Amino acid sequence: MRKAIPAALTLAILLAGCGSGSPPPAEAPSEAAKGAAHEEEEGQVELTVEQIRKAGVEVARAIRSGGGALTLPATIEGDPQGTQVVSAAIGGRVVSLTRNLGQAVGRGQTLAVIESREAASLNAEIEAARARLTLAQSNLTREQRLFDQKVSPEQDLIAARTAASEARIALRLAQQQVSAAGAGGGALNRIAIVAPLSGQVVTRNVTLGQTVAADAELFRVANLSRVSVSLALSPGDAGKVRPGSEIEIVSGDRRSVARVDFVSPILDEATRLATVIAVIDNGSGQWRVGEPVTASIRLSESIGNGGAGGVLVPASAIQTVEGRQTVFVRNQKGFKATPVTVGQPSGDNVVITSGLTGNEQVATTGSFTLKAELGKGEAEHGGH
Repeated sequence: MRKAIPAALTLAILLAGCGSGSPPPAEAPSEAAKGAAHEEEEGQVELTVEQIRKAGVEVARAIRSGGGALTLPATIEGDPQGTQVVSAAIGGRVVSLTRNLGQAVGRGQTLAVIESREAASLNAEIEAARARLTLAQSNLTREQRLFDQKVSPEQDLIAARTAASEARIALRLAQQQVSAAGAGGGALNRIAIVAPLSGQVVTRNVTLGQTVAADAELFRVANLSRVSVSLALSPGDAGKVRPGSEIEIVSGDRRSVARVDFVSPILDEATRLATVIAVIDNGSGQWRVGEPVTASIRLSESIGNGGAGGVLVPASAIQTVEGRQTVFVRNQKGFKATPVTVGQPSGDNVVITSGLTGNEQVATTGSFTLKAELGKGEAEHGGH
């Protein structure tokens, strides 16, 4: 049986070991250190980019706002100043179509050719006026020569000048009548319908061989480098929007910033709402006319409202974690659960009055998955 070592001898052995120069054994981490390490990782959900994608977690940018925002459904429209209807000024049969839907066209280029008796009459008037002008100018030249030779009286010269001026005016009038109807169609009985501006053909209401009436709409041509959205706001909300204000346009993963171009000072008689039009730079062609989108309007503070501002996040980003309202903020390791103070709802968004700066990206769709993952991680830690 091993004998017990006296306490004094044990102390002597320990002191000898410390004086020998060999390093002391590594100390085990204290409970305080373990708690600090846990505190650093508390609320962190570590996920790779691939794991985030597979989990279906979507991210949205928080929005700083002085007075809240409105989120409304909207539709992409052509810029009112960049869209024009092309109609037939005269009736007739369509014998040629040179542009189809979506094709580009330059200003003055032919879209269609119409054949009709009226076109023949207009073109014939040009030819007749041109012939009369040629005759009148020849007569004027002859009368001028005879007058210079003192053979013809000045009265005949004045009459020749008058006739030449009238013939010139008649030719210009005939040319303008054809120009109002279109352009030369290559034959006396044809008129070409031309594009009034450069852009794309966005509507075509005619087929080859169709007989069209005067003033019938044949095409719509739009310059789609700029598009717009039109919104109807209550008078109170419209009063917080100014020309130049930003509107965020969202559809799926596509986003653009539009600028308010017009705030109507007159309410619609039927709806009693004010129209707000915002213009979007569409040089890349990512937006299509008629496409449904979501528009988020940043409202400025109204006078005397106490400056009710904050940060806007989608309502789907808010989760309740341990009794506190929380959002999951994207970081390099994944997402960090960040407690926030939630204010009033604003459409599909909510106002965050504290906890965020407005520069964060937060989880929206799939944020509940992150909450579940966070709870699972804390349960595992508590079980050790």
